Amino acid sequence: MTNNKINLPLVIIGGGGHASVLVDILQQQKKNIVAVFSQGDAHKRKIFHDIRQCHHDEDIVQFDPDEIYLINGIGKLPHSELRNRINENFLSRGYTFSKVISTSACISDGAVYAEDVQIFPNCVIQTGVCIGRNCVINSGAIIEHDCKIGDHNFISPRAVLCGNVQTGANVFIGAGAVIIQNISIGDNVVIAAGAVITSNVESGRICYSPRAIVK
Repeated sequence: MTNNKINLPLVIIGGGGHASVLVDILQQQKKNIVAVFSQGDAHKRKIFHDIRQCHHDEDIVQFDPDEIYLINGIGKLPHSELRNRINENFLSRGYTFSKVISTSACISDGAVYAEDVQIFPNCVIQTGVCIGRNCVINSGAIIEHDCKIGDHNFISPRAVLCGNVQTGANVFIGAGAVIIQNISIGDNVVIAAGAVITSNVESGRICYSPRAIVK
């Protein structure tokens, strides 16, 4: 890949909280963000004020796929497919999604990850880790040695995956969840915030954590 290709300008898809954190990371790295695409109220967020605002699909496709990279700024909730649909839609049109990696993340040279990965501040990713396409590793998450993360995973803040955990596709892991070593998790699984997983989880299951009692 040429230096010119590496340094292509960026177009952000999404104008909410997830996108704002990505823009913050990219601006700290002096990246060239030429537009933010959002059908919502991105203009209300100060971090977007100096970036061109786009509101329709046509506003994105006016950019030549060979002259920009896209950033998927859509977050994810359990069972939501919007982020995945956006990813596949623009890939089918010839666009490429770029990775976003915070400089404060601690990533082993022995880890491998897809080109569109998003790794937020203060994450720890150890040697032997493999992360699939369109994954988000959110703030402060810890992925220990030899974990294998499937495509379209969303790992929320402060989640901990101990050594040799394997996840399928479309797995959502909530904030502060802990998955002990050697656990296998199937496709389309939701693990709630604060859950502690000590046995394998079959595809399509939802794992709840004990809830606090509010009086």
